[in-house]
Amino acid sequence: MQKIRYERQGAVARIVMNDPGTLNAADPVMVQEMSQAFERASKEARCVLLTGEGRGFCSGANLSSGEDRAVDESGRIDLGDRLEKQYNPFILALRDLPIPIVTAVNGPAAGIGCSFALMGDLVFAGESAYFLQAFRRIGLIPDGGATFMLPRLVGRARALEMMLLGDKVPAKQAESWGLIYRCVPDGELQAQAMAKADELANGPTRALSLIRKLAWASADNSLEEQLAAERAAQRHAGHSNDFTEGVSAFLQKRPARFTGD
Repeated sequence: MQKIRYERQGAVARIVMNDPGTLNAADPVMVQEMSQAFERASKEARCVLLTGEGRGFCSGANLSSGEDRAVDESGRIDLGDRLEKQYNPFILALRDLPIPIVTAVNGPAAGIGCSFALMGDLVFAGESAYFLQAFRRIGLIPDGGATFMLPRLVGRARALEMMLLGDKVPAKQAESWGLIYRCVPDGELQAQAMAKADELANGPTRALSLIRKLAWASADNSLEEQLAAERAAQRHAGHSNDFTEGVSAFLQKRPARFTGD
């Protein structure tokens, strides 16, 4: 791995974007390596913690990476080609991951890095962190699913504020908006995020996976469709060993020992 680190801490896979000289700016190599790391984690871990090395989470796409840019049929640069072939499949893979994702945002989460951060089911941010959608400054539009996620997370008015004005949203403000789960002191960021990741990793994995899917589906489902999805998911969850263990632990007044089965 050139641009990331992959570490196991118990049942948690810790994935670290590791190009601190660029504040972990994303390029095709990094995204390919992260895709491989998340796929590996889905097979051998029960939760993922994503963070950045050094002073930043991810400063956005690396505009000076020197990558060859695709051209369209008219011979003009097609910036959507890289989204279609690499970034969009990665975002969809995160959405469909069968285990929870915790993100620990240290420093800037800008552009596509903001999208990476907000794909976390629980988003922690250090007090010095901020979220930024500054595409308008270079004449582009937010990507990585930002135009889908932001209105659903903070409402149309605040989403447009972020995208049309391109101003920083400090971590404390992001917490008050409901954009993230929790703003914490910088020195406690990694420990608090790991503690919550470990808690999720020791939970009923099948149920947590189904909850993730239902939460994503609810963004576009009608009430009738969501009720039907809940019915199907509850049947599936009820077949798990963790359901049997959870009920037994409840009746015996003891902590449940979930195995993820």
